[in-house]
This record gives sequence, C-alpha cells and structure tokens, in this order.
Amino acid sequence: MINTPQTQKEASERVLASDKTVAKMIDGSRATVWRRVKDRTLPQPIKVGGLTRWVVSEVQEAIEKRIAVRDAEAA
Repeated sequence: MINTPQTQKEASERVLASDKTVAKMIDGSRATVWRRVKDRTLPQPIKVGGLTRWVVSEVQEAIEKRIAVRDAEAA
C-alpha cells in the first residue's frame, strides 16, 4: 500500500489512547475522564481485547465542540 496524505490522515484519525493519555489531553485525572464520559462531554471508549481505549480524533473533536460552545456563549 502506498502512503498518501489521505491514508496517513485516515490512520492518524484512528490512533487510540488510554484513559491516562486522555486525562493528560484534558489536563485532568482519570476519574475526570470517566465522569466526562458519563455526562457525555467525552465520547464513549471502545474495547480492544481487554483494553479500553478512546479514538484520539473523537476526543479532539469533543474538545473543539466545547470550545465552540464556550465561544458562542461569550458572544
């Protein structure tokens, strides 16, 4: 398979992260990650074997949505 910018982009959209990594992304604790999943601020994780992981692009999208909400409320 030839690596094109599109296939590289698709692959980067499927990078997975643990709750510890997601906690670092939001500068919070692992417990905060799970609270945000419960209140639907963050996306649901997926199961990979016995592992629980988040799709990084989905977490980034959730963060961007929160920024947009904040900006809309400030306007």
